[in-house]
Amino acid sequence: MSEQRRSSSPRAKASRNAARGGAQQQAAERKAAEQRRNRSIAQAERRTTTDSVRASEPAPTAAGRARITDSPTPSSYQDVPEGYRAGFACFVGRPNAGKSTLTNALVGAKIAITSGRPQTTRHTVRGIVHRPDAQLVLVDTPGLHRPRTLLGERLNDQVRATWAEVDVIGFCLPADQKIGPGDTYIARELAAVRRTPKIAVITKTDAASRQAVGEQLLAAVELGKEAGIEWAEVIPVSAVAGDQVGLLADLLAKQLPLSPPLYPGGELTDEPEQVMVGELIREAALEGVRDELPHSLAVTVEEMLPREGRPKNRPLLDVHAVLYVERQSQKAIVIGTGGSRLREVGTQARRQIEALLGTPVYLDLHVKVAKDWQRDPKQLQRLGF
Repeated sequence: MSEQRRSSSPRAKASRNAARGGAQQQAAERKAAEQRRNRSIAQAERRTTTDSVRASEPAPTAAGRARITDSPTPSSYQDVPEGYRAGFACFVGRPNAGKSTLTNALVGAKIAITSGRPQTTRHTVRGIVHRPDAQLVLVDTPGLHRPRTLLGERLNDQVRATWAEVDVIGFCLPADQKIGPGDTYIARELAAVRRTPKIAVITKTDAASRQAVGEQLLAAVELGKEAGIEWAEVIPVSAVAGDQVGLLADLLAKQLPLSPPLYPGGELTDEPEQVMVGELIREAALEGVRDELPHSLAVTVEEMLPREGRPKNRPLLDVHAVLYVERQSQKAIVIGTGGSRLREVGTQARRQIEALLGTPVYLDLHVKVAKDWQRDPKQLQRLGF
């Protein structure tokens, strides 16, 4: 009886109304954010190789800046030379094996973010290499690892789905690290993909001695024998120094099927600009943070639209993005004292985005907590995983 009186008291009613109002406000904010995101996606360019970007001067971080007139890719089927090849190759390996850096080096532009932190790549990224004799579409994949979260399981599923569909697989083994259980596990899984040729790529040779590189080459051959893989090639490369990157492209192209080009000349990636912008923000946020934070960090671009009322010769692109973390303590790390850390992230990311898009950018960043999002199916879906 007393419980009933307490629940019907004015104070209890006010509390319930406040809670209901707060929930409605949160739902309205989520709906508004979703509408902004959908409107932005509908209006934004879906390719990085728009005419405005192609007309811009090349920049170190720009993707899609190749000029069609300079591309060696045939412009029509009638121009395809005899013996022309085109197809897909993917790089696989454990986290931080140098896959993204190698992809960028082969494409000649930054289409995948890089970091010293493991598991930086979270989705497959396609980069297109144009050659007079072939078109090589590189698929950079997340590092295959022992998953501890639902996100990890889904990233591993992406890797397996990718290598089941490509024409050649490059298995990246860092020269500065001994072959370990993770490499053995991946090799055994690759052995089940029987019909696809595989190339052992010894990466990061600039970070190891000649002796260490030689030992790793022998270890890679032995790893193939143990796993039941007959390597089509075994090659050491350095993406940072540019050593044998061109030779690797030759070896990958040789494994592709006879085919006309799959993408128009000038295309360096088919990643939507909005996705690439979000990745550049995440890359900037990964610099200098504590070890536990990288896996907990996700970025969504809520809105990316030209500023209205600006003169044509002075355009400005408004980019509104949210950085998600899993705990309140992580939010404080990203923001920094007095917002200093977040400002650094914004400055660094804005420069990269402007180089990518070839236009001035106003970047608005916010940090929110999405508790344990790596383990929550609904939150993973909302964040694009």
